[in-house]
Amino acid sequence: MTVRIAFVVYDGLTALDFVGAYDPITRVGTMGFREDIEWEVCGLSPTVTATGGLTFETTVTDEPLDGYDAVVVPGGIGTALPDDGHPVVSWLRTAADCRYKLSVCTGSLLLAAAGLLDGRRATTHPSAYEALAERAAVTERRVVRDGDVITGGGVSSALDVGLYFAELLTDAGTRDHIAEQMDYPHYRDDTGVS
Repeated sequence: MTVRIAFVVYDGLTALDFVGAYDPITRVGTMGFREDIEWEVCGLSPTVTATGGLTFETTVTDEPLDGYDAVVVPGGIGTALPDDGHPVVSWLRTAADCRYKLSVCTGSLLLAAAGLLDGRRATTHPSAYEALAERAAVTERRVVRDGDVITGGGVSSALDVGLYFAELLTDAGTRDHIAEQMDYPHYRDDTGVS
């Protein structure tokens, strides 16, 4: 069965949040561990600009996210919950029925504002714990899983979120092989997945 993954992009995202998760997850397919992995870069406009001026082009523009098995949401919006009516927040609500919702850093604030973290444990960048606590039970760990939601702490946790999800799609041996290929020896089983 094909696994369809939406990598969400929006103006003001933190590039490493996006790329850090994108790289290990897509390696599941590009390194031949699974042939049934598909992914798209999804946004509300054809081109978005990350902080620092790096631009990303979307492969799917302004479409609901409910047809995906997983959505991956990078941070970059700051340290306060965005307004419930923010266009990105409204769009993320269409991911409610996706099998997995992943975020990196303050991407969890977007998930929270969309109502996707209500009553769940989650993490974010330490500077945003207080804001996240308005909608979720903050767990001060690098990676936190609560059911269908997987959240990562600060920016560099993107690699750990990506590797954790790569393991969910395959197995621990594949995760370790991907980490070794990336020359990333820092992932460990005690990363704090709950």
